[in-house]
Amino acid sequence: MPVRIRDAAVASAMFAVPAGPAQAVIDYTGLQVATPLLGRAICSLAFIRYADGDLGPYHEFAVAFLVKGPERIGAFIHWLPVNQAFTLDAGRTIWGFPKEIADIPMDLTSRIKRCAVSFGGRTAIELAVKPGLPTPSGAGTPKVDAYSCLDGVTRRTPWTMSPSGVRLRPGGARLRLGDHPVADELRGLGLDGARALSSSTVAHLSMEFANAEEVGK
Repeated sequence: MPVRIRDAAVASAMFAVPAGPAQAVIDYTGLQVATPLLGRAICSLAFIRYADGDLGPYHEFAVAFLVKGPERIGAFIHWLPVNQAFTLDAGRTIWGFPKEIADIPMDLTSRIKRCAVSFGGRTAIELAVKPGLPTPSGAGTPKVDAYSCLDGVTRRTPWTMSPSGVRLRPGGARLRLGDHPVADELRGLGLDGARALSSSTVAHLSMEFANAEEVGK
C-alpha cells in the first residue's frame, strides 16, 4: 500500500436528486448525504478505463453519492461493476468496494464518450458524455475520502488523484436506465431522462488508494 494507478481515463456526470430518497438509498451505510443544494443531494455516475496500474487494466462503472464526512465532504461508492476478476477480488477484500463482474464496453477516444453496463446481454445502464471546455492544469479535487459499505461494514479510504486533460461543461450527459436493481434505484431518484448538472472528462488520471479504515473505529 498504497495501490497506485498510473494512467486512467474518465468520463462522468453529476445529477441533483431529492435528498430524502437519496438518503433512503444509502441508509444501510450509517452515512448522511450531503446537500450542497437546498433539499438536493448529488449523485455522480462515472466510467473509467484503467490502462496502467497495480491492479492491471480493466473497465469500471461507478454510482456514487456525496456524503458528509467528519472533516470534509466524501464520496460514497454505492455500486462499482468491473470487468476483471483480479480487481473484483482486490476491491472487495482490501477496501470493501461493492464490485461485481459485468460486461462494460466503453469508448473514451471518440468525441462523445460512451459506456454501457450489462449482465448476460441485458443492459443495466448506458451513459454518454459530450465534450466540454478545457480547464487549467491542476483543476479538480486532488484528495477525496471514498466511503464503501460491504457486508454491513462501512469503511473510509483516503484517495489522492492527479488529473490532466480535464474538460468540463454544464449538462452534456445522456443516461438510459435498463434492467437492474441499481437502475431501478436511480429511476426512483428521477434520473430517467434527467438533465445533468455538469459533466466532465479526464484524459489522463493517476491515483493512489491508501488502506481502508472502518468508520467509527
